[in-house]
Amino acid sequence: MFSHGGFVQLVVKRIYELTRTEPRRYTLGLFTMGNSCSNLGIPPAKGPNAVGCTDFMMDHTAQGSFFRLYYPCQETEKAEKPDWVPCREYFNGLADFMKINRTLSERIFNHLFGSFKIPAYLDAPFKSNGKCPVVIFSHGLGAFRTLYSAICAEMASQGFIVASVEHRDQSASATYYFNDSLVKEWMYYRALQHGESEFPLRNKQVKQRADECILALDKLTEINSGRAVQNALQTKFDWTTLENSMDLCRIAAMGHSFGGATVIEALCKEVKFKCGIALDAWMFPLDDETFPRVKQPIFFINSEKFQWAGNISRMKKLESAIIQRKMITIRGTVHQSFPDFTFLTGNWIGKLMKLKGEIDPHIAIDLSNKATLAFLQRHLGLEKDFNQWDALIDGQDENLIQGTNVTVLQSAI
Repeated sequence: MFSHGGFVQLVVKRIYELTRTEPRRYTLGLFTMGNSCSNLGIPPAKGPNAVGCTDFMMDHTAQGSFFRLYYPCQETEKAEKPDWVPCREYFNGLADFMKINRTLSERIFNHLFGSFKIPAYLDAPFKSNGKCPVVIFSHGLGAFRTLYSAICAEMASQGFIVASVEHRDQSASATYYFNDSLVKEWMYYRALQHGESEFPLRNKQVKQRADECILALDKLTEINSGRAVQNALQTKFDWTTLENSMDLCRIAAMGHSFGGATVIEALCKEVKFKCGIALDAWMFPLDDETFPRVKQPIFFINSEKFQWAGNISRMKKLESAIIQRKMITIRGTVHQSFPDFTFLTGNWIGKLMKLKGEIDPHIAIDLSNKATLAFLQRHLGLEKDFNQWDALIDGQDENLIQGTNVTVLQSAI
């Protein structure tokens, strides 16, 4: 499960086991070594724009759309940065996902991660500076909408509007909606039942996830048109300022792990997505017949330690002599080099929990973001300077591998 993108699973599980077996030694030791480093924190975005964020839920039911929106914002002294983990129920969801005690795991998570903030200003006014291209982002297994803020904020700082979807297919560790009485209802991760085959569940989920990405795009389209929208959440953000703010001819899908598979499924279902960025994609949930139906360019950005021959062979089924399909691997990275967790633990704990690889996580995410921006400029037709990083698309950097480090027999493709 962890290798399939449930990257949060190992974090609590390892600490929980250590605190149970040697509580006096490890509870204090892990806490002090975990977050005592002053340089820990989600890195600020590097683009020319300040970044705002807000949450959107429309409609209020489980069938509605729920996402965290990142956007270029006006500089403001009043706006605050939101908590990285929005509320304690998400800690509880992670505990249930792990099948461990909620009280102890909540204390561990809150101590290690509870003080961190998203690198964006909550409900800050939108800054209009021409029409923004759009990215729809899909999270991995066991994650939720806020855990990829370093990536999403960087895209927004570079002029994109980014909707980070929180999926309601029971692949998120926790999410919520409102019932008919407008009372909050929590939905938690659905584990495989004893003896249950995994593919039917994951295949059903990836199809729902793609539909949720498309629904998020539909809602952004409504907002862009100036149509009045009803946000089920009480935010201070003025949605009317987004009228005519988006370039809906320049839309991309992006995601990590299970979210990478979601990108492929979404491209297959919706041609409005002009290209896709798949970060360390987990290809298992996809039908084989999906591959030949995808007509858009795709960029696979992989970690060095996660991929295996069977997974790479499924990526290679998307190779085309006509449509650009690119793949690079970042040296020294692990599967968790893409979510924010990699920035929030000290070196020792990060490597123990496999949240950090051998490479500096800031260098790794910088390479991933720059390569992504170059690919988006190329295939969305952007008039930016992201083409200065075109060489990264072909793996031309000492920390990159062109293609994959995994040996794949031709007969397996």
